[in-house]
Amino acid sequence: QVQLVESGGGLVQAGGSLRLSCAASTRTFSLYTMGWFRQDPGKEREFVAAENGARTYYADSVKGRFTISRDNAKNTVYLQMNSLKPEDTAVYYCAADSARGIITTQMYDYDYWGQGTQVTVSS
Repeated sequence: QVQLVESGGGLVQAGGSLRLSCAASTRTFSLYTMGWFRQDPGKEREFVAAENGARTYYADSVKGRFTISRDNAKNTVYLQMNSLKPEDTAVYYCAADSARGIITTQMYDYDYWGQGTQVTVSS
């Protein structure tokens, strides 16, 4: 069982930046594909970004503004969010996929989820 704990959410003005962190409780963190998703109330959870240690992949809506990265020594994945827009407002979740080496945008492929952290972007 892997526990994921997100942090770093908050309130920011449009155009600002935030960095989300997700700490994982596993010694084999480097073997997981890590992803970020987000969900607005009343909407489906949507893919934001993922990385498997070798490649990264982004949703078109965040490409060029968000950057996913990981620090295997700290068992942590990050999501740097720049040029934030009001439409980025959502609860952001990190997720871990044990299918080694594969990047997937489908939430059902991920095995473990964090509790979520709220990001609110004011206009």
